[in-house]
Amino acid sequence: MASPILYSSPLSGNCYKVRLFAALINVPLNVIDVDLAGAEHKEAWFTALNPWQQVPVLKSGSTVIWDSQAILVYLAELHGQNAWWPQDPVRRAKVVEWLSVSVNEIQHGPADARLVQKFGYPLSHAAAVVASQRTLGVIEHHLTTHKWLAGDEGPTLAECAAYPYLALAPEGEISLDEYPALQAWLRRVEALPGYIPLDG
Repeated sequence: MASPILYSSPLSGNCYKVRLFAALINVPLNVIDVDLAGAEHKEAWFTALNPWQQVPVLKSGSTVIWDSQAILVYLAELHGQNAWWPQDPVRRAKVVEWLSVSVNEIQHGPADARLVQKFGYPLSHAAAVVASQRTLGVIEHHLTTHKWLAGDEGPTLAECAAYPYLALAPEGEISLDEYPALQAWLRRVEALPGYIPLDG
């Protein structure tokens, strides 16, 4: 069976989430970079895959999944990764909490700050800094008593979802110096077998 195609962008943290998880569970992907600067994501062929015109998109046979969180869940279900996507209702709900945090608090804090500083997006860097301080403070407090985001049993999809834009926070001029528990968690993720760094 051919490897799934991941339509991606090298510097996208959301695309990296998928590539990271696939590497951690040893699932090969055929990565095809979409030229965002050249507006390839707005062309008809890509819009047919994802009407929101965003990467990542995963194409596996006739199945097409867009949105990084949905792709993580799909890959975990498809490959029976119960450690990463727990079957227990409470543990699964805890993972979903962090999937939500990654596209809300983390996105509108560290990720938005990076969009402004690295890519020149017309967002308020000051607002992103304020949001980041609150978000990072909550995460730091959580990680002072938990080894992993969704509990202490081991890493889950929560790690893959939250890691990229937390690790990349300094690119948005968001310092992590005041968050030692968060830094220790980043190192634990980076020590996982199969870990791959973000391109660029």
